[in-house]
Amino acid sequence: MKFFLDYCKGILIGSGAILPGISSGVFCVIFGIYEKLINTILNLFKNFKKNFSFLLPIGLGGITGVFLVGKMLNYLFLSYRMPTSFCFIGLICGSIPVLFKKANKKSGFRLHYLIYLFLAFAIGFLSVKLEDILPNIIHIDLSTTPFSYLLLSGFFMSIGIVVPGVSSTVILMCLGVYPYYLNAVATIDFSILLPIGIGVLLGSLLFLRVIQFLLNKYYVQTFYAIIGFVLGSIFVLYPGINFQFQGIVSIILFFISFLVGMQLEKLE
Repeated sequence: MKFFLDYCKGILIGSGAILPGISSGVFCVIFGIYEKLINTILNLFKNFKKNFSFLLPIGLGGITGVFLVGKMLNYLFLSYRMPTSFCFIGLICGSIPVLFKKANKKSGFRLHYLIYLFLAFAIGFLSVKLEDILPNIIHIDLSTTPFSYLLLSGFFMSIGIVVPGVSSTVILMCLGVYPYYLNAVATIDFSILLPIGIGVLLGSLLFLRVIQFLLNKYYVQTFYAIIGFVLGSIFVLYPGINFQFQGIVSIILFFISFLVGMQLEKLE
């Protein structure tokens, strides 16, 4: 049962690498596995059997999320944007009280911690807002793009995977690679996926080390920044609301997913 639950978590984490406005890191945070995932990856060989058994279902789910579920969720976002968005907003909102509890567990609340939250919120919000602008500005001819550029794109994409609330899609848009990346996922084009994947792996190892250091040395400040990034993703997802049939369904789905979000960490 635990394998299946971790596999399902991995599916959503993987889909976060595909969906505009959604970060894989956000799902790691709301599932309550963010810190454990970092420590497990960086200390994989210290207790290989135990760490591998934890990572295996999440990794398999992540692959499924990228190549299958991500495309289905992308269809839902395009065809039923309001109810789909409110589902994710509900999940995120439901997890927020738990995140504050975790942030304050070591030293309690201090008013100045909110500075880190607001700064991270602003960065996360503004970075994803760029998604509405960048596709019309930045164009790259991939036929003349070297392997090293795709490698670098994957390296920077890893920031959006590791840091909750920072969208990896906007990073790829900044580099002009996002439409090619989506097409490569759809057609399983390894000439593009391989260098990006190598870059993601290298970048993730580096940025995971940075996050681990910050959590070890500045736990509360770092966690408040994480909450800020997560909150920023809520406002990016918000599609507006009406009180017609789809709007009413969206509100119902929000409350259902909110209740689910409150319970997600208990699944760990």
